[in-house]
Amino acid sequence: MKKVDLKKELKGLYKASAKDVAQVDVPAFKFLMSDGEGDPNTSEEYAQAVEALFSVSYTTKFMVKKGPERIDYSVMPLEGLWWADELSAFVANDRANWKWTMMIMQPHFVAEEVVAAAIAAVRSKKRLPGLDKLRLEEFTEGRCAQVLHVGPFSDEGPTIERVHAFIDARSGLSGKHHEIYLSDIRRADPKNWKTIIRQPMR
Repeated sequence: MKKVDLKKELKGLYKASAKDVAQVDVPAFKFLMSDGEGDPNTSEEYAQAVEALFSVSYTTKFMVKKGPERIDYSVMPLEGLWWADELSAFVANDRANWKWTMMIMQPHFVAEEVVAAAIAAVRSKKRLPGLDKLRLEEFTEGRCAQVLHVGPFSDEGPTIERVHAFIDARSGLSGKHHEIYLSDIRRADPKNWKTIIRQPMR
């Protein structure tokens, strides 16, 4: 059986320094995605989206492992794109008006039919409401700046400002605020949470 460690293969994109902001070029990847809006701490829609994303991603992994491909790979981390219709809502931390796309990258060797079969398999067992909003889509960001934030999400402000300052000195902001969650927040102490903060640049 072939084993694939995508986080290791893509370490330039899924491993970042907490000390220095770095410029990276992000190619197109396939993502399982779900859109919504509202405070992620209280939104039922958000919780349903995350549950559906992980359930289908793990089911897909085991289907590929047991299928003709016989490839064993690690499920990629949860990622989120964040924005608001009014930038002031984002700056003021008005989470009720935040919009988001939560997503998990799927390996290039995973066929769309396998993902569709995984969604059907999860639906037959769990009937999760978030399944109806899932989609598989190619997403690319191109030139970005990123850095590792260590600590709770509520303390991200200065880290985000560092990324924006790095970009402003070179070009300008583009696209949506992007976070990659490297820690299991259900188990890890918030002071040790690791999140890659990424922002596309022109």
